Amino acid sequence: MVDEQLRGRGIRDVRVLRAMLEIPREEFVLQELRHQTYGDEPLRIGYGQTISQPYITARMVELLELGGDERLLDVGTGSGYHAALLGALAGEVISIERIPELAAIAMDNLRRTGLDRNITVVCGDGSLGVPDHAPFDAISVAAAAPRIPHALLAQLADPGILVIPAGTRMDQELRVVRKREGRVEERGVSPCRFVPLVGSEGFKDNE
Repeated sequence: MVDEQLRGRGIRDVRVLRAMLEIPREEFVLQELRHQTYGDEPLRIGYGQTISQPYITARMVELLELGGDERLLDVGTGSGYHAALLGALAGEVISIERIPELAAIAMDNLRRTGLDRNITVVCGDGSLGVPDHAPFDAISVAAAAPRIPHALLAQLADPGILVIPAGTRMDQELRVVRKREGRVEERGVSPCRFVPLVGSEGFKDNE
């Protein structure tokens, strides 16, 4: 996985590659899908959600440019794998999941693997962030939004970086949003496909 899917496709951050090598992805997927753990594909994790393919996970983490001391917001905990990677690369991770059953599964996965040291999982509307813990040096969003949520942008520190897929339900682009010196800069990185962000600042029924 690391050699072919990550290094072979341009992932260069040594810390990201090491974390992807060391954290057992199989502990965060359904038992019946463990034989597909390291394949180049997303996997269902229940409740209509998925764990992203390894490459897109690594790409999102690399784009955050983490140095090791950041306070980070992870939107869309899922099974906890993305939070585990972020926890290995940042100082503190607050991870929010809207589905209570998945939040419980993620907490169990993180505790069982001993990767919960600096990770807090909360249940709630991820599109609104976690204002009680803001500001965040970095924010990672693992669900597609129709636009950059104002609540998340407000909780981003200055300087700070936010990585989020945005667009329509079917046509999305991975975007990097930077806040620095009071300005907000945004750039597109690559096409992608994520489950929709659900919540107050997520997709509405008519979008």
